[in-house]
Parts: sequence; structure tokens; C-alpha cells
Amino acid sequence: MLIRESVASAAAEIQSGALYFHLADRFVHTHGYQPSSSERRSWERSLPALVNTVMEAGLGEVEVMLEYTLPLTSKRADAILAGVHPKTREPSYVVVELKQWTEAHPDEEAPRLCHVDGMRSRPMLNPIEQVRGYCDYLTRFNGALDGREHQIAGAAYLHNATEFGAGALDIAGQSGRGRFFTGDKRGKFIEFLQEHLAPESGALAADALQAGKIKPSTQLIDVAAQEIRDREQFRLLAEQQVAYELVLKAVRNSRQADNKEVIVVTGGPGSGKSVIALSLLGELYRQGRSALHATGSASFTKTMRKVAGSRKREVQDLFKYFNSFMTAERNGLDVLICDEAHRMRQTSANRYTRAADRTGKRQVEELIDAARVPVFLLDEHQVVRPGEMGSLHEIEDAAAAKGLPVTTVPLDGQFRCGGSDAYLEWVVRLLGLEDGGPIAWEPDSKMELMVADSPEEMEAFLEDRRSQGYGARMSAGYCWKWTTKIAPGQSLPEDVVIGGWARPWNVYGDRAVAGAPPSALWATDPAGFGQVGCVYTAQGFEYDWSGVIMGPDLVWRDGRWVADRAASKDPVFKKSTPYEDVDRLIRNTYKVLLTRGMKGTVIYSTDAETRAKLRELVQAEARTPTPVG
Repeated sequence: MLIRESVASAAAEIQSGALYFHLADRFVHTHGYQPSSSERRSWERSLPALVNTVMEAGLGEVEVMLEYTLPLTSKRADAILAGVHPKTREPSYVVVELKQWTEAHPDEEAPRLCHVDGMRSRPMLNPIEQVRGYCDYLTRFNGALDGREHQIAGAAYLHNATEFGAGALDIAGQSGRGRFFTGDKRGKFIEFLQEHLAPESGALAADALQAGKIKPSTQLIDVAAQEIRDREQFRLLAEQQVAYELVLKAVRNSRQADNKEVIVVTGGPGSGKSVIALSLLGELYRQGRSALHATGSASFTKTMRKVAGSRKREVQDLFKYFNSFMTAERNGLDVLICDEAHRMRQTSANRYTRAADRTGKRQVEELIDAARVPVFLLDEHQVVRPGEMGSLHEIEDAAAAKGLPVTTVPLDGQFRCGGSDAYLEWVVRLLGLEDGGPIAWEPDSKMELMVADSPEEMEAFLEDRRSQGYGARMSAGYCWKWTTKIAPGQSLPEDVVIGGWARPWNVYGDRAVAGAPPSALWATDPAGFGQVGCVYTAQGFEYDWSGVIMGPDLVWRDGRWVADRAASKDPVFKKSTPYEDVDRLIRNTYKVLLTRGMKGTVIYSTDAETRAKLRELVQAEARTPTPVG
């Protein structure tokens, strides 16, 4: 959270104007960048409306936690009021979502969505559903609410709106975790607050929520099978829920009105794209709709076939590759969910493609043609191979040529790297993928970052974390020759050699070798530790602790990064690949590798000058990975 204090103290700071300066200062420290003008404006216009109402309710001693970050994500609740329940005398919490809207109305076909007058044409999440999602998420991940789910309530407060202008949002259905109040129902909102909070100090209740042990994150692979076969396992938040509802709405329209619509969901690593994809696949599968999941990643597809489809062949068959639709019937599917769409290629044809199937058609066109509702989920910064060309621009151009509308949903939150916006900002600035140059890392409570002086030191630290029950993997840039053919009975050769330290690459192929898992399962099988993964086996996955070896293909020289194409052993780089492309793809590769860890990252560079730069950027207390215990 950015600020925690009594409501009375917050009221005094609002009166003096100090609260907004404190919020902005804490925001920069927490997230690593300045709050937007709209963020500042919402504080100045909405917080007085909330604080004044709580004061009028006689609840000045209640604690207010402003911009409360939900566990393991960057999503924030506007405010949480913490206090004592007037009847049960237990800790009591009220999550409040504030909106400045004056008028809003529900989407006629998807009541969980709404349209706001004067704002963007794309629907937004109904605030009742938004605050309900925040409450549900907190009960799932904050141990202070384990078995005490009754202690949390939620309310959306549209302080500028009237019942006439926004009352229809009620169609989403109110509940204890999702109440709804407009400005002209302020008295009702006061009654609601008084029902949940007593006029006494909420400091102990706030302490308890802050001290609540964060439960382990819902690992994508662990719950995939239940998600698809049985029921919803993931709690989608904010824009994730918007994307989900828009797809289901488009599916209904495609049948009822014979419409075809393209939907694109964009977002960085860990923003929840694959969670949306699997939630949609599960729901459509249970509805009996014809829907498939497709990627360009062998690792992800094979893992999902193995895990999600372990007991049902029909579930295994839901997972395909992008090049599986060359001869697909036009609009033969209700939905085609294209996950990791940044990995699309120019064409699906390869040297094994029959001459009769070589139509010259672009892969993006094949995917659009295959379903009434093609859905693309992508992150353009994760393009790591020459020829990968999935981008919003490519999809929009292909759709426009067919006269099809495109709806785009940007995801602004992220659930990887402990939900640390500051860490992701540090990574993209480090690698020059955003302007401004590298910045010093300021340790936060969400993500740990360390620099190792040797690969031995890095591996020993990760082994220590594994002994404490955490998952860990080592990965590296593609800077060492990879032995791909192993004679039967032989162990993996130790191709990655750094001084006296040597380890094998992960298995190349679909069969386990000497106890090491096949390549597609390296990131998820515990036996994957001990081998060094590459971007192709790490992309799309996450683990608690990530050790990243930066090889000689990207080094720091004279105040800037220099990519050395000669140091790369990646066979996808041809002599004809322009240097600019090699440079961009190598940087994207390290961005992928550096954003796999959920709890922490340990970096080692084989280059002394680069290590010195990393040590300069990473503070001394976070520099050396000292084993614990």
C-alpha cells in the first residue's frame, strides 16, 4: 500500500494538501516511475469524497490503507478500511473501489461489463464485479482471512453519479463483497459502513491484514487440468475479466447475429494472458463450444497436453500449434485462442509441407479464418527469434483487409516477479527496451535481486532455496554449443562451461535422458534443476527463483550495451540476419529470462566489465547471494 493511517489523520492531510504529495512520493518509491496525471486527479477528486463520508459516519479512528497492492500482483485496490465489527467484535475489512463517473450503464449482453459516458468506446468492468474480484482475491491469498472470509466486504462508490445516471449497474447483482452506492445514496453508504465498522481504532485489524502470510501463488500448470475439465480455478481481475467477458459476448454474437470479430489482448510478462486463455478454454469447453488453444511454443503446448489432458485425450486435443490450421475449414471453430501470438510466423509452410498445401497464405490470415472469434494474446517484447512477427499492427492489418472489426484489451497489471512493477521497470530500463537508461535497483518487499560473482555461487544459492521448498531454475543466453544427439545410455554432455564450472543444457528433444526431463518439461519438472535452460524452454513459464547467466552475446562497453552476434550459438541467427534484429532479439531474450522468477532473480555475467556494471546498479545489501540457514 502507499499510505496507512487513521481516517481522521487522512482527513487532516487532505485539508492541508499534504496527502497527495505523500502518495506521489510513495508511488515513485514503490513502482519506480511517476504517477500519471489521471492517477493524481483521481486521488484529488475521489479520496476526499471517501474520507469525508467515513468521517460523517463517525469512523475517524478506523484505519484506511490507500492504494493497497493485492498479494503477488501489481493490481491495487483504491482503499481498504480496517476496523472492528460492531457486533462480532472481530477484525472487519471493507474494500472500496472509487469511481468519478457521472453516468454509466451496463452492457446489454454482458452485465459484468459497462459503458461510461465520455470515456473510451471499449467496455469496462462493472465496478460491482471489480470490487467483488478484489475481495475474492484477498481471501484466497492473504492468510489473515483464511477461514475468516466473512470478515471482508466490498463496495463500489460512484460519488459523482446519481441513481438515475448509474443505478442500472445493479444488474450485475449485489452481494456482501460487491455492494454499489451512488452519490445520492450517500446515506445508505454511511449505513453500510456503520454495519461493518465500529467507531474505534482499527490499528490492530490493519496490523493483522498486513501481517497475514501470503499464500503460494496459483501456479498456472498446477491448476490447468481442473480449470479446463471442471470449473473456474483462477480469479480474473480488472482488465483480465474485461477480456474474458468480451470474448464470451463475441461468441454469443457470432452465432445469434452471424458476426465475426477479432479480439487482441496485449500485456507484458505475467500480466495474465495465459490465465485468460485457459479460463476461456475451460468455460467454452464446458459450454460445448468448439474452441481450441494454439501457440507457437512446443514447450507450452506439450506441457499442457501432458498436465491438463493427462486423463482425457479429448482435452489433449484442445492444444494445437499455429501451423495446424493451413487446411482448416473457414470459420469451422467458434473460438481459436492464440496464446503467445507474438510467436506467429510469416507462413505455416516448412520443408515438410505438401506442395498442395503451399497456398502462400500468411499465418495470421489462417488463424483469423479458422474461427468466428479469433483471439490473440501477445507481448511484442517477447519476440526472440528471427521470423517471429506477431504484433498488434500485423493483426489489425490482416483483419482490416477482411473487413473485420478488432477489439483490443491492454492489460496493465502483472502477476509475475511478485507483482513488482519496480522490478519489471528495472529490467526493461537495464536492457534499453525503454528510454532513460539503466537505473539503480531499490529493494522492495516483492522481489529480490542479487548479483553473483561466479556460477558456483549462483547455483549454491539456488540449491539452498530449493532445500527450503522453493522451485528454482538456471537459464542462460544461447552462447554455448548445444549437443543435440546423445547416444543411448549416455548422460547429458556438460556443454555450458564457465571456468571450472560446467553444466548441461536442458534435454534437446521429447524424451528424458539419464533422469533429465524432456525439453518441454524442463521448466515444470523438479528434475529440471541442474541443467541450464534457454529462452525456448523458459518462455511462458515461471518458477520461484531464477538464476540467469548473461553470456558474451550481450556485454556492457563504454556506457552502453553491445550485442556480439559472433558470441551467439543460436542457429536461428543467419549471416543474413541484420545486426539491428540480432541486437533486439538478444535483448528480448534476456528480458524473458530475467522475468521468470516469482520471488527473486540471481544474475551472473561471464564478462567482468558487465558484472561491474550490474554491481553498480544493484545495491550492496542485495549484491551477494548469501545462503540462509
